[in-house]
Amino acid sequence: MADKFDITIFGGGPGGYVAAIRASQLGKKVALVEKDKLGGLCLNWGCIPSKALIKSAEVYHLLQEADSFGLSAGSVAFDFKKVVKRSRDVAGKLNKGVEFLMKKNKVTVFNGTGTLQPGKKISVAQADGKTVEVESDIIIVATGGTHRSIPGVEVDHEKVINSSDAMILKEVPKSMVIIGGGAIGVEFAYIYAAFGTEVTIVEMLPHILPMEDEEIARGLTSSYKKMGIKIETETRVDSVKKGADGVEVTISKGGKSKTLSADVALVAVGFSGKTEGIGLENVGIAVDRTFITTDEFGRTNVDGYYAIGDVTGPPLLAHVASAEGIVAVEHIAGLNPAPVDYQNIPSCTYCHPQVASVGLTEKAAREAGHDVKIGRFPFRALGKAIAVGDTDGFVKLVFDARYGELLGAHILGGDATDLIAELELGRTLETTAHEIIKTVHAHPTLSEAIMEAAADAYGEAIHI
Repeated sequence: MADKFDITIFGGGPGGYVAAIRASQLGKKVALVEKDKLGGLCLNWGCIPSKALIKSAEVYHLLQEADSFGLSAGSVAFDFKKVVKRSRDVAGKLNKGVEFLMKKNKVTVFNGTGTLQPGKKISVAQADGKTVEVESDIIIVATGGTHRSIPGVEVDHEKVINSSDAMILKEVPKSMVIIGGGAIGVEFAYIYAAFGTEVTIVEMLPHILPMEDEEIARGLTSSYKKMGIKIETETRVDSVKKGADGVEVTISKGGKSKTLSADVALVAVGFSGKTEGIGLENVGIAVDRTFITTDEFGRTNVDGYYAIGDVTGPPLLAHVASAEGIVAVEHIAGLNPAPVDYQNIPSCTYCHPQVASVGLTEKAAREAGHDVKIGRFPFRALGKAIAVGDTDGFVKLVFDARYGELLGAHILGGDATDLIAELELGRTLETTAHEIIKTVHAHPTLSEAIMEAAADAYGEAIHI
């Protein structure tokens, strides 16, 4: 006899476990199938442990500058094994937290390798060799993503590694070539450069963080070059060869090629959907390339099957997966939820200085036909930033010139990933430039830069 549930969630990442909790809150009998640890790639091998590594890198970097604060830290050193252990402990703690939430919300968790079967069933092969069958009225596929590579480049997890491998290296390499200048590549570039690795980023597009505003990318490039990070843009990786002492990465640009030698090559070119080997063909769910096709509520082409998160395609972000999970469950429950607004999704990169954005870049706004007003405010002119000794970066706001509507917001600087929430909320409420200007911001705070940038767009900035 199969266990019967109202809803079964296939995957326990930030989309799956959030969907499970919301379904339970709505009175549904819920099951969740997870092959590995609850929390998915994000909590265990992505968002969370990488931020722990970044924090260790930031503290180490700050200690080296203690003298500028009138302090003496003596001989500053690090134990990379302890740095990695702290990161893993943080992930482990949060994993236990998700386990607690499943019990609290009466979600039945089945650990094992799941495969979709006809009749809205999932067969789960468990570690003890037994197979259990889970049946439900609705199945939500939330199997997440898997590391992408590039043709001809084999990831051996030793000299050619992916981002998960980069979190658990036994020692800091002397040199590293990072293939891909997106958020993942940029974050690991900061981590390892802060610990002394000679880092080179290779990016095929015109600038690192290709989805971000060009000015922001140029600002981060300048900060990285001051750290000693080398950046090769508009550059293709032709081959990666492993040798006894490391790797040789052959790159080309403008018809000219050269070879970069390093201890390690990190392939950071993003993720594809985890759609292979989960039984989609058994039930006829449509896939476009590696992603499941869905509508605005997460419905697939097969009645009774939904899909959410990275397995459905970009933007591959944990907070998007969670939002999609809630929308899907509320739609199943008949609550008539509004679809996720993909035009108002914050993008965050947790390097130093941080990068955060929401809405249109200046280029995209102009290409969409908007007459725009641009406001900028540098952190070097802000009292709080000067006081805390973190003045790299600026706030850039893009407004529609006719109506004053906030079209886009872009921040490079300390705590950018927290500051962006104000601007996302502003866009949700359809705020205008003058509403931001007239909102009194506490002094001294970094958020004052937002008010000042809005004022700059209209020639009203006070401190520049």
